[in-house]
Amino acid sequence: MTPNKSYKPVFIGILIVLLICFITNISLGSVVIPWLDTLNSLIGGEVEKESWRHIILDYRLPKALTAIIVGSGLGVSGLLMQTLFRNPLAGPFVLGISSGASLGVALLILGSTFTVGTLATFMVSKWGLVIAASLGCMLVLIAVMIVSSRVRDTMAILIIGLMFGSLTSAIVSVLSYFAPADQLQQYIFWGFGSLGNLSWYDVLIFFGVSFLGLLLSFLAIKPLNTLLLGENYARSLGLNIKLSRLLIIITTGILAGSATAFAGPIAFIGLAIPHLTRQLFHTSNHKTLIAAVILLGSIVMLICDAVSQLPTSEYTLPINAITSLIGAPVVIWLLIRKRKMLF
Repeated sequence: MTPNKSYKPVFIGILIVLLICFITNISLGSVVIPWLDTLNSLIGGEVEKESWRHIILDYRLPKALTAIIVGSGLGVSGLLMQTLFRNPLAGPFVLGISSGASLGVALLILGSTFTVGTLATFMVSKWGLVIAASLGCMLVLIAVMIVSSRVRDTMAILIIGLMFGSLTSAIVSVLSYFAPADQLQQYIFWGFGSLGNLSWYDVLIFFGVSFLGLLLSFLAIKPLNTLLLGENYARSLGLNIKLSRLLIIITTGILAGSATAFAGPIAFIGLAIPHLTRQLFHTSNHKTLIAAVILLGSIVMLICDAVSQLPTSEYTLPINAITSLIGAPVVIWLLIRKRKMLF
């Protein structure tokens, strides 16, 4: 771990960049709104067209806030997994959480064939999908927690999590094979990910769940820093490995699970952001890393969302595709550099 160092100027710079990205994200879209009118809409000032205020407050602002919540949550959960498993290629979904959400949504969409009326309408509604994805994440997380309480080796938990993911993916593949074309299309669209389908009420609930996960991540700072020394040494220092491991897994489940439930499976953010943060800050102290990952994850998601909107165009690209296009080259670049990771 690097010696104590003041990163205040860096954090101030990142906050300024975050604010710029936030305003820019809100101003861009099929209708480009000038920066000044965007700011006036946010602070209650006068705008040239009242329709712009409606667009910003009812559509673009909730979407931008969703991007911040998703980016920060996935970034932190990725950092936790990479530290827990001491693996630079571990991400927030190595425990099978994303696959569990996919299984829940696949079962819901396929099951709508056998229901009629109001029940069928609710099942394929936005909240039906959120509940199904949450239940899928929860079931996989509970299974991983049960296993983690009986297994001493952390790497074994990683392998078991990957096996859970493979198992649920296999079930999803079978369900997809037998699903009608329209239902399969709906499932595929959910897999693309989306930041723009949440109302203010949805964003508030999403924020509350993610905020709980972020609070737990700050409580895990000391165990995370101790785990950097190795499990045997951490145990000799008096760290309760099983309890710490359980806290980290639950925190990851809350952050990654809520992001998947509300925005769909979004790739590479949780994998790439922790590496970018370490390269920028050159520290392994999680007190600094977690705060920095929250900010950088928010910035990258806002940029990806702005790119996916195709400004001045009525078309919107899948957010999952944009994050992969940006994240994959970053991971390849990190591997090619072959620099020693800060673990």
